[in-house]
Amino acid sequence: MNHPAQRFKLFFSSAFALAVCLCVTAFLTPVALAVERNAAVNKTKTTVEKQKNTAAKAAQRKTGQRKKPATTKVVTGKAFGNSSAVKQLAREIAQKHKLPPAWVQQQIAGARLLPQILQLVLPPSSPQVKNWQAYRARFLTENRIQTGARFWREHTLQLDRAFAQTGVEPRYIVGILGVETFYGQHQGQYKLIDALSTLSLNFPKEHPQAAERQVFFQDELGYFLKQQRAQPAGKPVLGSYAGASGWPQFMPSSIAKFAVDFDGDGRIDLSNSAADAIGSVANYFKAFGWQPGVPTHFAVDVQTVSETDLSALLAPDIVPSWSASHLADKQAVLEDEGKRYSGPLALVQLHNANETPSYVAGTDNFFVITRYNRSSYYALAVIELGLAVEREIKK
Repeated sequence: MNHPAQRFKLFFSSAFALAVCLCVTAFLTPVALAVERNAAVNKTKTTVEKQKNTAAKAAQRKTGQRKKPATTKVVTGKAFGNSSAVKQLAREIAQKHKLPPAWVQQQIAGARLLPQILQLVLPPSSPQVKNWQAYRARFLTENRIQTGARFWREHTLQLDRAFAQTGVEPRYIVGILGVETFYGQHQGQYKLIDALSTLSLNFPKEHPQAAERQVFFQDELGYFLKQQRAQPAGKPVLGSYAGASGWPQFMPSSIAKFAVDFDGDGRIDLSNSAADAIGSVANYFKAFGWQPGVPTHFAVDVQTVSETDLSALLAPDIVPSWSASHLADKQAVLEDEGKRYSGPLALVQLHNANETPSYVAGTDNFFVITRYNRSSYYALAVIELGLAVEREIKK
């Protein structure tokens, strides 16, 4: 086992790249919030209309169907045009990705500014209260579990084949796709050429990492254009405001590195092919070191751990750094299976607003899931959703 300091240094030396490999924590799957602006003017609905609405909702619950959520209108500005900044960026992308300069410039020049996303990429103005129980409740709904069970039954062969080839159990793939896009239902509404061009050319300077982030999005724009040149889409590619797309919400660089043609039709289509999405998520986990058959985490009780020791154990965050025996020496009580585990563990803390935090001991596989989104809350939601769906299909 590497010394904790070495593992810690290795982790943070590439934290930014890992954190945004698909999208920055809150950017991974931005879903437009449903807004019912017409509620106030609908007070004169007749009794018959109300009965129809009630009946429709009851039918949806019975069948497991989910009404498509309301979406926020995407506001577009002017096209970027052939400005000096566009010409320079086009030259750089064309040279790096060996693309025709004139074609690259044409694509970027025709893209439109998306003023909305310039606010969305900024960090919160005030600290956000973390609440694991509330976060968990967003994803472990009956509707999402039932939808996941139908997805699993429909795609059993592809899930089993991905497991055979990569060692990634189906429940984790199902968990990822359920959390990311509700099994393909919420893939995003922004034209990627517009979103990536906006963030490449007009990234907000007030962001604390503005220069670094702008370079990142310029790189992603280059990957996106290269993919569009090689495999043109019949219509504009839609995705998140941060540039992620498809069922698994891959960033363009992740599509280049990890996406696979799992259905064998000769093209990679993460927006319409569930098989490609399944194989690509499994391949992503494998590439980041997934260990077949290894648990993701263990229950742990830290009530008897001193404050000093607890702070030290939490310092590496989600990076597995401690042996089971070291945790025991610090009075952390692992479940029996965890006590026998021979690999490194991370003591993971999940806040519950004003209530007592929750804790788990994460393995290297837990860490792999956080390579998809650098958040312990996200990883545990993926794990628990996948387990809930698995229990449902085994009934």
